[in-house]
Formats: sequence, structure tokens, C-alpha cells
Amino acid sequence: MELTRRLLLTSAAVALAGGTVLIGTQYLARADTARVMTPPEAMEAAIAGDILLVDVRRPDEWATTGLPQGAVGIDMRRDDFLEAVLAARAYSEQPVAVICARGVRSARVTRLFEEAGIASIVDVPEGMLGSRAGPGWLQRGLPVTTP
Repeated sequence: MELTRRLLLTSAAVALAGGTVLIGTQYLARADTARVMTPPEAMEAAIAGDILLVDVRRPDEWATTGLPQGAVGIDMRRDDFLEAVLAARAYSEQPVAVICARGVRSARVTRLFEEAGIASIVDVPEGMLGSRAGPGWLQRGLPVTTP
């Protein structure tokens, strides 16, 4: 499907308003119920135990940049990914925040969680490396841990 300029601009406006954009079979925005946090907000909430911050990147990516302080690394490619995330929560209703490299995978995972009926989803769309949402964890100089 060829994207026209009008479709792209309309889609961007819908996404900025917090909606989910469907083009063909591709979702271009995060789940409707997901909240958004900046990396500093996510770090503070994770350290306080208010959220479970999950880095969904690959182990080789964790080795390159480290894990965000306060996060657990659970590779989203795991067959038992959803079960592993749920098992990592400190309590059954603990909100789950998701971070990746640049916000693409975290948006995908927030949809997965929403479809699985998990409430209190948080997306960290800046990611570790930055995105259109902002500079990211590393450029903000936030601490990391080695996996």
C-alpha cells in the first residue's frame, strides 16, 4: 500500500492525539491504554517499586549499552515472554513499563500486553538511544547496570 502525504499527516495527527493508527495491517502507534513516561520518570518509578521497568531488547544490546537502572531485561523474543514479565512483577497489579532501543518494540509490546488484558501499561518511547519522543536514556546521562 502506497502511503500518501495526506495519509501520513492524518496518521501523525491521530497518533499525537493518543490514538492507534491502522494502515493496512500495520499499527503505527502504541496501545490506547498505555501511558507514556520519560526515561527519568521511568527510572524514578522503577527504583521506588511503583512500576516494573522491562527492557525488551536482545541480550547483545544489553551487553553493548547496559540495562537501565531499575530495569529487568526480558528479551521479547522469548517463547514465555508474557509469563516471564508477569512473574517478575512485585505484586499482581504492579504497572509494567516497557523500554527498548528507540520505541518501536516497546509500542509493539504495549499492544501485546493490552491484548492479553494486562492493565496499567507504560511505554517509554524515547528508548535507550532516543527517538522522535526525546533524547533517550543514554543521552540523558541516566545510569545503567551491566547485565
